[in-house]
Amino acid sequence: MIVKGCSSIAQLKQISIFQNLATTQLTNLIPYSYVREYEPNEIVMQEGDRLAQQLHALISGTLEIKKTAVNGKETVMRLIPAGELFAAPAIFGNGIAPATVICQVKSQVLTIDREALLKAISHTPEISLRILAVFNQRLQQLHNTVHGLISERAIVRLVRLIEYYRDRDGTHSLAEGDCLNIKLPYYQIARSIGITYEECVRLFKKLKGIVIYKRGGTIIVQDWEKLETVTIKQS
Repeated sequence: MIVKGCSSIAQLKQISIFQNLATTQLTNLIPYSYVREYEPNEIVMQEGDRLAQQLHALISGTLEIKKTAVNGKETVMRLIPAGELFAAPAIFGNGIAPATVICQVKSQVLTIDREALLKAISHTPEISLRILAVFNQRLQQLHNTVHGLISERAIVRLVRLIEYYRDRDGTHSLAEGDCLNIKLPYYQIARSIGITYEECVRLFKKLKGIVIYKRGGTIIVQDWEKLETVTIKQS
């Protein structure tokens, strides 16, 4: 980890809750915001760590959020894209990291001291509404994940995961179909939907002709309607 110093206005505006705000609304945050650079596979925080009272956000890169059960089984809770917040308890909770955060690629993390953020919110209440919107969306995602693990078959959970990342990160067109903009390796998918690596491989084989999986986590959907039909047949 390398401390890069205070952030710039441009870096602050890359964070979702600060986008489209006037420069004057963000200037006072500069002395209290810091940028740290991490290498791939470097741990940003460990589950159970005591955290400083700071807002955490990702400027660039991708973060993997995972929890480890008592038996050692790891579950990938979600992937954090650039511009998003993470580690909410550091500023709104008990100050204990609820999960382990690892960099998938070289990443830059921005932190803002709690008191400076609260002062900015007092002058620009819209920031607090944006923060609430972010955590409301996370809560809904958690609800859907728990519901899926309890009541849906594994292949349905896989389809829902693909659709989730389509809606969140978008796709781009290739000759074979629509390619997800985010890469999702087998191991990451397996940990996200509560199955083994081997079962994940088998599920993609069942989706042959509808979904293409390529080495490294590239996922191409050939027919979205047929993919949705899979969930109907399994319900």
